[in-house]
Amino acid sequence: MIDNINDVIHTLKYVRRFSGQSILVKLGGSALQDVELVKTLCEDLALIRSIGISIVLVHGGGPIISEELTRRGIKSEFFEGQRITTPEMIDVIEMVLCGKINRRIVRTLNNCGIKAVGLSGTDANMLLCRGDEPKLQNVGVIQSVNTEFLSMYLKKDERQTIIPVIAPVGVDEDGQALNINADWAASRITQALGINKLIYLTDQDGILDSNGKLISELDSAELEDLIRKGIVTGGMLAKTKTILHALKNKVQNIHIINSKRPHSLIEELFTNSGIGTVCSLRARSHSHAVLEGQTL
Repeated sequence: MIDNINDVIHTLKYVRRFSGQSILVKLGGSALQDVELVKTLCEDLALIRSIGISIVLVHGGGPIISEELTRRGIKSEFFEGQRITTPEMIDVIEMVLCGKINRRIVRTLNNCGIKAVGLSGTDANMLLCRGDEPKLQNVGVIQSVNTEFLSMYLKKDERQTIIPVIAPVGVDEDGQALNINADWAASRITQALGINKLIYLTDQDGILDSNGKLISELDSAELEDLIRKGIVTGGMLAKTKTILHALKNKVQNIHIINSKRPHSLIEELFTNSGIGTVCSLRARSHSHAVLEGQTL
């Protein structure tokens, strides 16, 4: 009985510390294909929101995009973990991200009692981009984030009433829609809004070492070493680059956790142990329990 009381007291301390702060959650991987899992994640987000934590949600949708492209007879190729996006693909990608996936998440959040609004980077030129890598074709590199537009959903002097759910489609100066890697979108939006905590919900447990074992904590130097040694590859390589960029631009804590683990988001935020990989700019002096002493 005493242990249970201590657990409650410990959790309440977290709640008090985090209330009034903001987090950005990026939802991606095959989790988006599981309707029940999306529902559970939205229920957890509703609980987190109810204790006064403001949330920005960015989603991907790679597997669902691949399915739709295959159905239409369009072959996908990747370069350094990013989809090469041809002109014939961009309309399909925009339809899947801004339509099917975004609307499903918004409806589910609304059904959980939390008002949500679906957005994309094309709204109010939120994510203004340029095409920087010719090999990737219609893939955008974010040049600026319209923080004035987004900040409407993160007012500090009152409760957040609406969660923005953002699809990673940007726009260039000519009004052309561009596909954006969702991890980069999450990283750049987190930086622009001055949010200190970014959480990647994936279909992996976190970053793994050369033996396939989970690494619970990493600093920027260790992340660079993993890249240099070729230990992180494919999609995780792209994600690791976004993490490094965010850490070097004042994002304090970045977490990678498995969305398929029941209530993983709650467990990562409100327990000492943590369950995935947490990244920070410099080495930590002790274990995952250091989260208790950090601000969001």
